[in-house]
Formats: sequence, structure tokens, C-alpha cells
Amino acid sequence: MSGNTVVWQVLLFSLLLFFCSVHGQVSYSIPEEMSKGSLVGNIAQDLGLDLKRLKSGKARIYTEDSTEYIELNKDRGVLLIKERIDRETLCGQRTPCALHFQIILENPMELYSINVEITDINDNPPSFEKTDMKFKISESAVIGAKFVLERANDADVGVNGLQSYSLNTNDNFVLKLKNQPDGRTFVEMVLQKPLDREKQDTLSLVLAAVDGGDPQLSSTAQIHITVLDINDNAPVFTQPIYKASVEENVPKGTVLTTVSASDADQGSNGDIVYSISNIMDETRDMFEIDEKSGVLKLKGTVDYEKAQHYEIDVQASDEGGLTDSCKVQIDVLDTNDNAPTINILSMSNVIAEDSKPGVVVGMFKVQDPDSGDDGRVECLTKDNLPFTLKTTTNGFYSLVTDDDLDREMNSVYNITVMCNDAGLPSLSSSISLSLRLSDVNDNAPVFEKSSYEASVVENNTPGISIFRLLAKDADWNQNARVSYMLEESSVNGVSVSSYVSVNAESGVIHSVRSFDYEQLKYFHFHVKAQDGGSPPLSSNVSVVITIQDQNDNAPQILYPVQTSGSFVAEIVPRSADVGYLVSKVVAVDVDSGQNAWLSYKLQKATDRALFEVGTQNGEIRTIRQVTDKDAVKQKLTVVVEDNGQPSRSATVNVNVALADSFPEVLSEFSDFTHDKEYNDNLTFYLVLALAVVSFLFIVSIIAILSVKCFRWRRDRMFYKSNGNLPVIPYYPPLYADVGGTGTLQHVYNYEHYRTTDSRKSDLKYVRPCNQSIISLDNTEIQTLPHVHNEKLIDDTDDQVSV
Repeated sequence: MSGNTVVWQVLLFSLLLFFCSVHGQVSYSIPEEMSKGSLVGNIAQDLGLDLKRLKSGKARIYTEDSTEYIELNKDRGVLLIKERIDRETLCGQRTPCALHFQIILENPMELYSINVEITDINDNPPSFEKTDMKFKISESAVIGAKFVLERANDADVGVNGLQSYSLNTNDNFVLKLKNQPDGRTFVEMVLQKPLDREKQDTLSLVLAAVDGGDPQLSSTAQIHITVLDINDNAPVFTQPIYKASVEENVPKGTVLTTVSASDADQGSNGDIVYSISNIMDETRDMFEIDEKSGVLKLKGTVDYEKAQHYEIDVQASDEGGLTDSCKVQIDVLDTNDNAPTINILSMSNVIAEDSKPGVVVGMFKVQDPDSGDDGRVECLTKDNLPFTLKTTTNGFYSLVTDDDLDREMNSVYNITVMCNDAGLPSLSSSISLSLRLSDVNDNAPVFEKSSYEASVVENNTPGISIFRLLAKDADWNQNARVSYMLEESSVNGVSVSSYVSVNAESGVIHSVRSFDYEQLKYFHFHVKAQDGGSPPLSSNVSVVITIQDQNDNAPQILYPVQTSGSFVAEIVPRSADVGYLVSKVVAVDVDSGQNAWLSYKLQKATDRALFEVGTQNGEIRTIRQVTDKDAVKQKLTVVVEDNGQPSRSATVNVNVALADSFPEVLSEFSDFTHDKEYNDNLTFYLVLALAVVSFLFIVSIIAILSVKCFRWRRDRMFYKSNGNLPVIPYYPPLYADVGGTGTLQHVYNYEHYRTTDSRKSDLKYVRPCNQSIISLDNTEIQTLPHVHNEKLIDDTDDQVSV
């Protein structure tokens, strides 16, 4: 082929390429036998693609048979010859001969179809299968007798294929060519002049076959003719064309048809031998004929997908060398013997869970080489999956999302694509694809409970763990990593972080300080759980901490009031009846619950047989009649215990005077404070006092400084809390004399000393206005009016009467 012809072909196909690229398909035309690395075409320019797009899209070539004759140079954007292409090996006699492949791009996925037509060059001369042909021809052969010659085969096609035959010049035979409907040429040698064995018993002729290439190629075969004695009748077939059909994949030895010919001669000249002639090698290996009976059988295996039609030339020859020929046409019937094949072009392994419907996650091509319904394929996926198949032309399928995805419901999808043909029975193929969903932070942490309640015993050790919060996040990895933190709030004006802390990793709540039930019964706050996503999501929960009471406070005696300078005595007339209410011990306990349940009992008494104390109410009553033998001065010690574990107690001394007149009481109690125990060992006390004075002086200085510092810190806490500390006033109940003859008054007076800090408040009991109660001082005896008007505590604070 000349250089000008190649140039015009390139220009012509470049023009065709321009119009085809608009539809996503490009066609090229190249001659066979081009060297490796030769240019096929500029695919980037023809498809209108940028070189960067070829690289970023990981452009690659996909072929159906995995044979790559052409490679893609992404750096230049051109198609190059990768392997030498032999058109005859690739397509045989089929025209046109073309390579079909696809170029696939990703991100986004794109598909372009490429057709490269392989044009023939004259690289194969005609060839005869038999270079020597021998004939035995009777001398009686009539003029016009025909002798079929071996045909030549040329692997080239078109003008480069076999064009003509020629026979060297001789007197007896001429060459006659007969064109067949299938395009082949039937070559016959026709007798134009009778043979004369006596003149010439053998003939040697040369048959030449010439193609139409430039330059022309040719080959020759020798024809050896032996002239036989008279045989004037040639075999004749009963019909010129025999037709038969056979299903593909039938077993070897299957009878296809039987040909029959007759010869009018007798003897050996009438014996007919059948043979297959003038067929190509692959057909010769497929069929065989019984030379005696003419039965045509299958020798190999026929496959509809490889060939759908066969034509066989059968020759009948008698012993005299006369022949006749016929044609056997065999049609191969298709059966559904091929399941669909699924070729994955591209597949994503991971997709984000927030991907919208319509995202392509995979591309594949489905083929079935069968014909008709046997080759019609339908593909589908399993139900209840958020994916669907979309088909395009030529068996290309796309797997796309058709619903919202949620990794928390299903993190991995195992997708099975099933492809079935329409044959009977139907054949199918399937592929399994695994698609993992990548996590998106779309779930906030969720606490196990809507709110939490916990308790801690007062006087706890700072830093102990109270309880643990737990929140879970349905997301994965960093998006599910939960951190805990306190929401900013205040308790009694103080930041909640000074009460409790939360471990950011474990969610354990720790106490920061030691709690006091008497100051704080409970408090609440909020804890936030936040995940590690971007942006982070969070949720919060309410927590209530209840302080549990401990028995850390002893009972406090409200009545009778004990003072260091004077003593109070209850007067009981000697005429008092049994059960006379002498006095009542009033006590309170700032604890709660059973820790504040108080019980009273008599610990000591001058005469235990005379008095008793009510266990529950603290009332002191006589248990027998007072006699003259009973001492006037009676001293009782009452113990008040709470019900805590362990219990705490307080004691109080109650002085009782048994007398009918006030002067008798005064004379008896004048030396009440001068007991013998205070006069003994006076020297010892003086020495002890002298020794301790120096030590107490130093301790007092340190104590004063400590008290000052403590009050300063307490005042700061008070001002920070805006004065919201609780005030716990204690009020003794009103008691009445059951018998009406007792000396306990119905009204008690209290002086209530309050400061701006309720923890500094004090409550002091003032003696009731009762003439049966006397006050005894070490220095003088005061009358009842003086006692009533005595100012026990000099202060300017308010007084409260209950």
C-alpha cells in the first residue's frame, strides 16, 4: 500500500472520529502488521478530554477477551500499537475486521467505546493444500468433460484475496471458473479435445492462482493426468445440494446426512468412491464421510457460537477417474449452553453513609453468546437493598443507590447481582459484591437514663467516686468517642465544680469536698456528653445528688440551762403526790431520721427511788410520796441519747429542792456551791494553775489567730453565697403540767442572737417566770423579781419569745 493511500485513510478516519466522538464513540482504521509503538490516534483530542482528566480518572482500556493489542499512553493522550496485529489470525475471512474496546474513567465514572478497524495488506500469497493433483482420465472422455481441481486458499480478503486462476497452454484442457453464491470460485478443468492414450498416456499441467494485491502474489500446483482406457460414464449425484441441520454440542459420530451418486458403467468403472474435497483444514477436522456408503458423520464438536453454517464439497469418483460433485449445507442450531458472563468494570469498596440516591457504586458488563431468547439476559439484585441496577446499551449495567443509607443500621452490604437468560431451561450467573459504609457523625451520645439520682454519706472523704454516668454513641470510631463534662451552674452561689467533678473518659462522678447534711441536703447539676466528631454532637442529663445524714451531732440540751455562775433548782413541795411533774428536760438533735430520735434516762440521783424520767418526753416526775426523811437538796443527772449508730449523748444536772417554804430552801442551798470537793487539794490547783498559765498564754495567741483566719474565710464564703446559708432555729415544745399542780410554766423565753451569718447565731434560754424556781449564786441570794429581771447576756441583738 502506497504512502499516499495511508495518508488519505488517516484523514478520512480522522473526519469520522470527529463525528463519532460526539456520541461517545470513536472509530479508527489502521493497516495490519504495524510495528509496536505505532500511533493509532490521539484519543484525548478526539474525545475532548484533558490529559489531567486521563490521569486523575485512572483511565484504562477494557477488552472483553483480555487481549490487548492497543495500549493507552496517558501522558500523551494517544493510542499506540502494543502487539503486532495479524488480521488473518484475528478475524480470518470475516470482514470488516475490527477491535472493539472501552476506555473507562473514574471519579466520576465514564465509559467511551472505541472501534479500530484493521485493514488488510497483501501479506499472504494464494496457496494450494495439495501442490500435486493426479487424475486418471479415460481416453473415451467426451469433449466437455469436467474435472474439479483443487482450489487455492488466500488468507487475505478483498482485492488482496484470490482473484483468478490460469492453466498453462495445452491442446486438451481449458480452465473454467464457476462463481458460487458464497463468493467462492469453483475451478474445473474442461476437456476440449479428446485424449488419445496411444499418442500421449500422461499429461503434466500447471495451475496458477493469482491474488489482486499490489504487487501480486501467486502460487502453482502440478496436475498429473494419466490417460486410462475407455470409461465413458461418470458418476452422477442424485441432487446437486444436500441440506442438513444439527444442534450444537451433539456427540461425535452423529449422522448428518447421506449423499448418493450413480454410475451407468459396470464393473470397476461403476464403483463409486465418496470423498470430501476442497474444504479448509478446520472443516476437515469436523466432518467425515464413508467412502463406500456416502454417510456424512460428525467428527468433531460443533459450537454455534463459533460457526453457524458449514458447506462441504463431496466428490464421487469411479474407478475410471470420472467424477461428479455436490454440495452439503449444514446449519448449526443454537442451544442454551452458555450462562451469562459478568465482567466487573469498576467497583467502589467504600461509600459514605450520607450519600444521596443515584450515586454510581459499580459498573459491569453482561454477555451471553447464545442467540435469540437464549442470549437475552436480565439482571437484578436481591430485594430490600437500597441499590438498583440501571442498564445501558450493549449489556452495560450500573449499580446505583436508590435510598438513604444508614451505617448504624447496616454497616456492610453484601450485594448479589443475579443475571438470568431467557432460555429453557434458564441459565444464570451471579457475582457477590461487598460495600462498606463509612461513618458520618449523625448520632449524638445518648445517656442510659433520662436523669440520674445518687446519694453520698455526709463527712465523706474528698475525691471518692459517687457513681458513674454512661452515654453511648451509635456512630463509629472517633465519632463514637464520648467525653463527659460538667455544665456550668451554681449551688448556693458556689460553682458546682467546687462540689463534684466528672472524669472526661469514664463518666465517674467524684466528690470535690466533704459534704455536711446539716448545711446541704441535696443539689442538682447537668452533665454534658460530647462525641469526637466534626462538628461534635452532644446531649446532657440532669443529676441529683442527695446527702445522707450521719450521726455526727450529739443532742443539745435546751432546758434546763446550765450556767457557770449560778444554779437553778426546781422546788417540789413535800405534799406532792405521786407522778408530780418536777421538770422537763428539753433537747434537740440537728441530725435527721433515727439519728435525731432522742431517749431520756436517769443516770444519777440523790435518791433514785424518788424520781423517774420519761424515756420519750424527758419529763421528771415523782414515783412515790415525799417524806420528811428525804433530803431537801436533791441532785439528778439525766442522760439524753440519740438513736444513731453509734449513738451520741449529752448529760444535764437538775437540782431539786424538797421544801414547803422558800426560806427553808435558801438556808439549805446557801452552801450549795461550796462543796467539799472544791476545797480539797486547793494547793494542788494553785500549783497546777501556775504551771499551765504560760502554756495557755501561748495556745491562746495561736487560737486567736486561727479563729480570726477561720472567721475571715467563713465571711468570704458567706458573701459569695449571697447569704443563702440555712438558719436552723430550735424551739422547745410547749409543755403543760398534767396534774395542774406542777411548777413548769407554759411560756418559755429565749434570747435569739443572730448575725449576718446564720452559722454564728446562738439561742439562749432565759429562766421562766416561776416563783417555784430559784437562782443561787456563790456570792448572794437573789429574790425572784431580781432573777426575772436579770440580764443574762449583754448584747444588743433582738429577742424572740416563743
